[in-house]
Amino acid sequence: MTKLSDTQTIILSRAAQNEDRIALPLPDNLRGGAAAKVVSAMLAKGFLEEVDADMRKGDLVWCETGDGHGVTLAATDAGLAAIGIEPEDANTVPAGAPTEEAAPDAPTGPEAAPKTRTPREGTKQATLIAMLRAPDGATIEDIMAATNWQSHTVRGAMAGALKKKLGLEVTSEKVEDRGRVYKLPAA
Repeated sequence: MTKLSDTQTIILSRAAQNEDRIALPLPDNLRGGAAAKVVSAMLAKGFLEEVDADMRKGDLVWCETGDGHGVTLAATDAGLAAIGIEPEDANTVPAGAPTEEAAPDAPTGPEAAPKTRTPREGTKQATLIAMLRAPDGATIEDIMAATNWQSHTVRGAMAGALKKKLGLEVTSEKVEDRGRVYKLPAA
């Protein structure tokens, strides 16, 4: 697995929580030359890509193109894989790319069937799911030790990847002598 800095992990974790994978806004403490350096490295590694900003949707702009259009940043499949998240499917169109029109009779909106995601085996996300499905569940500290993630990444993975993307219901309860314990129902 690719070694990421804490900042890169935060950027990709935030992007993974957005339906369109937009990576903006960047963390508050990342400005100017530091922001440019981190983003350039992530673009070079293929973790982020520049896509046309949709001003009508209110997309945040990373840079201006000079012709009145803006560019924003979106996480790629490689970027999601770097934080242990399986992309929706191999044929996912990147954010901002042109798409084919849906069939006239295909359901859209709330009645459309959600895409199901399945985690790959051997990833940190799979480790997280296995730990949460254990009979005793897992604490944030247990997960941090097993995945080498920081606490905010663990919480982000549970809220974003597990709850929002995979539709899993993570529960928690306070257990005497252990603190807050998180669990998933057995598969």
